[in-house]
Amino acid sequence: MPGFELFGDKERDQVNDVLNSGVLMRYGFDGKRNGHWKAKELEKALAKRMKVNHAQLVSSGTAALTVAMASAGVGAGDEVIMPTFTFVASFEAVLALGAVPILVDIDDTLTLEPKAVEKAITSRTKVIMPVHMCGSMANLRALRDLCNKHSILLLEDACQAIGGTYEGKPLGSYGDLGCFSFDYVKTITCGEGGAIITNDETYYKNADHYSDHGHDHEGTDRGAEAHPFLGYNYRISELHAAVGVAQLKKLDTFLGIQEKNYNTIKKALSTIPEITFRTVPENGIENYSFISFFLPSEEQARKVHGSLSKAGVDACFYWYDNNWHYHRKWAHLKHLKTLGYLPSKVYDHLPNYEKADFSKSDHWMGRTISCLIKLSWTKEEVKQRAETMAKTIRENL
Repeated sequence: MPGFELFGDKERDQVNDVLNSGVLMRYGFDGKRNGHWKAKELEKALAKRMKVNHAQLVSSGTAALTVAMASAGVGAGDEVIMPTFTFVASFEAVLALGAVPILVDIDDTLTLEPKAVEKAITSRTKVIMPVHMCGSMANLRALRDLCNKHSILLLEDACQAIGGTYEGKPLGSYGDLGCFSFDYVKTITCGEGGAIITNDETYYKNADHYSDHGHDHEGTDRGAEAHPFLGYNYRISELHAAVGVAQLKKLDTFLGIQEKNYNTIKKALSTIPEITFRTVPENGIENYSFISFFLPSEEQARKVHGSLSKAGVDACFYWYDNNWHYHRKWAHLKHLKTLGYLPSKVYDHLPNYEKADFSKSDHWMGRTISCLIKLSWTKEEVKQRAETMAKTIRENL
């Protein structure tokens, strides 16, 4: 998902605007910044691109998830349902608020299976968090219906899927809140950064205040601002926002390149009868940042993955053994290994994940290979990669 592949003069110009003003902080110093408000500019552009009323920039995707949940009142003992396949940041954000991450099985979308979600709902469930891993989404209609039925918040972790859509709506805008990451290896990058989007005025104001020590941002004298409630520091800097201003303008170009390269590779792999592809829900359009496919068995997936690497095909991932993205290697979560103490409600209500049965997730993840779609490939490089992948897979089936 590397927006950094196409850095250029546009990013440099935006950063130089900030450096020339000498104001690196997003708030205050009104007289010195010569009208340059990069964070505000990016928030306005992001809200327009995502077709929502509000966008709030923060320091990372992890911060976005944390602030989004805090803005909706998620706290100690509340349960947040999320998939077994995600990034550790998803449950880190939950635990940071004293809430309880409830892992449930994935299906062939590689994210939340609605029936598994419904079974996991309890009186303590506050949030359903689909995670749009590798550029595609869950069955959001089914999850939205569950949220409406049980009065639960739908929070989209769209950190890996900016630019995708569902039922014509940009991913992140379908739920009550949506979150993005703009770290160095996302589709568009700020170097470090993240954002929350929403149509809810209260959630937006809460996020705005909470992410900056509870400041209400009323008036032009920062020292005189009130503090309606406690907050913390999740601010983005003007330098990071400046990079994002340039990158967001390139988003549609990036998506077009990814789709073209994706389709070239998928066409080649589609000639192999043993391969099936990740299911994209009806009325969904992925952002084409990865191509994910299933092999007939775990054994074959492991063999093919190793052979692709030996054949020089880089950036292919076998998530089943990955430390960061799949539940099997999350011992620090399962045993709550922390430097201090978490709220007692976390210890009281966290399921025993050592004994949990996630065989349905293992069925899909054990057979999945995901390959990154790069922006910098030439036409010939994409063609050669597709041919090498297809040849290598056939030889190992």
